[in-house]
Amino acid sequence: MAATLSPPLVSAPPQSSPPTPETLPSNNHRYRYRYRSENQTRYTVDYTNPTILPLIERCSSTSQAKQIHAQMLRRRIFFDSSYYASRLFTLYALSDFSPSLDYARKVFDQMPEPNVYSWNTLIRAYASSSEPLQSFLVFLDMIQDCPDSPNKFTFPFLIKAASELAAKRVGMAVHGMAVKGSLDCDVFVLNALIHFYASCGDLVEGCKVFSKMPERDVVSWNSMINALAQEGGSSEKVFRVFEGMLGEGVEPNDVTMVGVFSACAKIRNLRYGRWFHSIVVKNGIEKSLILNNAMLDMYTKCECLCEAKRVFENMGKKDIVSWTTMLSGYAKMGEFDAARIVFNAMPRQDIAAWNALISAYEQNGHAKEALALFHELQVSKYAKPDEITLVSSLSACAQLGAAESGSWIHVYMKKHGVKLNCHLMTSLIDMYAKGGYLDKALEVFQSAEKKDVYVWSAMIAAFAMHGRGNDAINIFKRMQEAKIKPNAVTFTNVLCACSHAGLVEEGRFYFNQMLPKYGVVQQVKHYSCMVDILGRSGLLEEAIELIENMPLVPGASVWGALLGSCRTYGTIGQAEHAFAHLIEMEPRNHGAYVLMSNIYAKFGMWDGVSRLRKLMKEFGIKKEPGCSSIEVDDTVHEFLVGDNSHSQCREIYLKLYEIAERLKSNGYVPNKSQLLQDIEEENVKEQALYSHSEKIAIAFGLIKTAPSTPLRIMKNLRVCGDCHTVGKLISKLYDREIILRDRYRFHYFKEGQCSCMDYW
Repeated sequence: MAATLSPPLVSAPPQSSPPTPETLPSNNHRYRYRYRSENQTRYTVDYTNPTILPLIERCSSTSQAKQIHAQMLRRRIFFDSSYYASRLFTLYALSDFSPSLDYARKVFDQMPEPNVYSWNTLIRAYASSSEPLQSFLVFLDMIQDCPDSPNKFTFPFLIKAASELAAKRVGMAVHGMAVKGSLDCDVFVLNALIHFYASCGDLVEGCKVFSKMPERDVVSWNSMINALAQEGGSSEKVFRVFEGMLGEGVEPNDVTMVGVFSACAKIRNLRYGRWFHSIVVKNGIEKSLILNNAMLDMYTKCECLCEAKRVFENMGKKDIVSWTTMLSGYAKMGEFDAARIVFNAMPRQDIAAWNALISAYEQNGHAKEALALFHELQVSKYAKPDEITLVSSLSACAQLGAAESGSWIHVYMKKHGVKLNCHLMTSLIDMYAKGGYLDKALEVFQSAEKKDVYVWSAMIAAFAMHGRGNDAINIFKRMQEAKIKPNAVTFTNVLCACSHAGLVEEGRFYFNQMLPKYGVVQQVKHYSCMVDILGRSGLLEEAIELIENMPLVPGASVWGALLGSCRTYGTIGQAEHAFAHLIEMEPRNHGAYVLMSNIYAKFGMWDGVSRLRKLMKEFGIKKEPGCSSIEVDDTVHEFLVGDNSHSQCREIYLKLYEIAERLKSNGYVPNKSQLLQDIEEENVKEQALYSHSEKIAIAFGLIKTAPSTPLRIMKNLRVCGDCHTVGKLISKLYDREIILRDRYRFHYFKEGQCSCMDYW
């Protein structure tokens, strides 16, 4: 009779169910099984030995496997033939439809004398499971119970288990056993060892194994290429190994090319990427989905969107990785319309796609769009925000100073039971601090059960930007008491705190202790802070001496700090010296031109102002327009200098006129030196000053908020001296607390005074 699993024949009452872990017999007992399927139909199979193997090979479901198993038990084949038993066990251990590895293990335990193939199969199954440690326990049993010695197939599976565990000492022990067993020249063992050492971060040892191989197959080369590709700084080595592979006449395959494209993507090497693409085409290498995705990733990271689009459109099959990669490529290049088209066309928008677009908006300065997309996600049925979403959205709130929106996200996190890890803690502290709610930032900080170096650093930065230098230093001291080692970011924040609070001696102290006490090497940004500390205090000669003696090349930030100090204390010569160095490094730095123009204007050197304005026009350099925002009823309202686009423009300017009259009646005189033009008409000068964006935002806030509500204003540039004076006067005349954040710090205006004590 021909062996078959279908069609069903006439049913007969079953005497037992198919085997389960509980009903499997022990080695000392034999049972007979009859099995009727779920539809009550018995399958008749002729289990003479020649038919068993094809039946096992054709098996495609747990139900069929159990039918075969039951008949093998009934006819004693399972116990009498280790070969057929091992093939059935392999079906349970390695097939996609296997009930569980525990079930397979119980089947193995019933085998009277499992052969070395079965032992290797069980080790292999555990090595690929969530319990790779079990591979070694099985191996110990194998040494004791199996009559045959471990062979060249045993060790690659053990080495894979060691790779999964990143257990270097265990893997090295297995390596030693392979050498002792004279298997150290086997290509399968050596390939596994290369992967193992790479997984443990020991590329040196992996390279030694590779270099000493008596023969290498394509897997050997792929193992070495992928090991190097995973290591951030080894991309050039990947290319050399690939060239060596071609030199030895080994044909690369799709796995090879995935590795080399990955290396190209990491170092953004478009030239090599195009060469590798030509090899794929020339050699006719099959473009698998993984390979296409690797090419797509390489082109997008190399910012070659035309080639990326061509690869994407020619892909026969696309998965969520393909769509998200293309979306990210457009978004990171600022092509948000194209990114949104891809996003809308995606068959399924998982959270990775949402995150790619939200984070791209946020990182490219489109914070409002990032928040709008986050709110769109709230009503989506197919994805829910994760940690990456929340961090990006909180960062967008921080950019806008939208603390009300950020607070809503905080409530959302509590409502949905989101665990506050260190990343989210840092984001919350930063959001509240930049939104002007220092007390809430401190509350989040104090509630943290675990604080890493970035949480501590964020709280130091919060105090720094609010001008509370001594509080920042106290947090730094508490950080040391908690045995948290400070890093370069920590010291940047500490030095910024000293700069904003005029703590010169403290700044010198911590700057000089960075390397000898804490092992943190001073970087350019730390020298910039120190120059700023000295320059703000009028110690320009010391600041210049520090720059001249720097062991590093002074960066643009160093010369920018010096130029900023010259605005208050320096001479024209010192300012021009700093400006010359700054634009040499950053020829299109509009801030440098504006700052130097301010200095010329301060000294009444209008020819210098005109010359700089002419240069800016010739080079196509545009001054960044002043922009201020205020959040009212969860909506962020933005105003540019001289803005008349707001729906309540008329009311705003009437309020500005009212403010101007009240200020004048109380002795206010506009500071016209803040203008960058030589304007002759006095009324035009005053009008230009009153149209500054922060004044417009304050007027709007006075109109739209209750009399007792503090006004929280965010500005993208440094607040000018006249606006600073006006802020103090308005706080007194209108009995309003005004919290103004400019590019560098916060100003708390209250009862005619500012928290910065006019030191900013």
